[in-house]
Amino acid sequence: MAMDLSKATFWGYKRENGRVGVRNHVIILPVDDLSNAAAEAVANNIKGALALPHPYGRLQFGADLDLHFRTLIGTGCNPNVAAVVVICIEDGWAKKVADGISATGKPVSWFGIEQHGDHDTIMRASKAAKEYVQWASELRREERPLKDLWVSTKCGESDTTSGCGSNPTVGNAFDKLYPHGVTLVFGETTELTGGEHLVAARCRTDEVRKKFQFMFDRYQDIINHHRTTDLMDSQPTKGNILGGLTTIEEKALGNIQKIGRKCLVDGVIDKAEVPTGPGLWFMDSSSAAAEMVTLLAAAGFVVHLFPTGQGNVIGNPILPVIKLSANPRTVRTMSEHIDVDVSGLLRREMSPDEAGDKLLECMFRTANGRFTAAEALGHREFVLTRLYESA
Repeated sequence: MAMDLSKATFWGYKRENGRVGVRNHVIILPVDDLSNAAAEAVANNIKGALALPHPYGRLQFGADLDLHFRTLIGTGCNPNVAAVVVICIEDGWAKKVADGISATGKPVSWFGIEQHGDHDTIMRASKAAKEYVQWASELRREERPLKDLWVSTKCGESDTTSGCGSNPTVGNAFDKLYPHGVTLVFGETTELTGGEHLVAARCRTDEVRKKFQFMFDRYQDIINHHRTTDLMDSQPTKGNILGGLTTIEEKALGNIQKIGRKCLVDGVIDKAEVPTGPGLWFMDSSSAAAEMVTLLAAAGFVVHLFPTGQGNVIGNPILPVIKLSANPRTVRTMSEHIDVDVSGLLRREMSPDEAGDKLLECMFRTANGRFTAAEALGHREFVLTRLYESA
């Protein structure tokens, strides 16, 4: 009998804006690459604070700069984050990011390095981080209804077992979560190529379908603009091909299994945008694992389901990544990275419902505080998406 979710709850941290997180991070957020050293020094000074270094933030402009700010602000706004210290070389951008985060009501402070230098900035930011860490340490979880959980998915290092096993397991879980008002998301625009019509057919309204088609066509236009008739060594990847996937179309059909059989696509969002209601959303996004998971964290998702075939080690600083695999070799050779073993599906030792329930059980345990393999191993990939080169 499938898991009954009608009265399901989880234990989470209710934030000032009503959203609910499953982690309680205090993050030190550099706005630009020049601020990484100061951010990491603060995190080194204050145990329990977490720095999120990255290589961007200088001389970006237009839509690329908008995405940069949206991602950083969204990261700070994520319900898994209790408080934020923002550091930038310039005051203006530090304040812009901090103001965006403060709209949630959570504690946030900002510091500019110019006219102060690293030493003074690190000292002042460390004092703020210490107060936040001590404050956050007293916050307590409370029981919350299932609808307060936001769940994302993407896959990585896919092979033939992905489309046959681990991806349909996520689809089974999504089918069970969807009727209960859970906010769900999928994406990976490039990896829908050849199967995009199947997603379009699942869109709830003509308006949603048109927006999805616009996002997909926009990506195709980029390919055509660069006169790339195929995706060369990127899609499928060398790992995909080694795992038995020979075309992007095969990969797409497996990828689409993650949205289940019953879910409809209720809305479409751009990179790092926040959904406006419950249901299944499509986010236009890269298929690069760390990039997309970073965008999903910035969109406000608090737990992530990550099916893998050949084996992927992805994690994220603030969004717990649950990895599942149906490939018995991967489960054996990369066992420390796999949270949920569903290889029994391919041996007919496990039904799709049993696999979906096993994943959901791990999801609830993760939401209630259990570390994922990626968290325990220290995988904190924080990779920002760029649209074009800097000025």
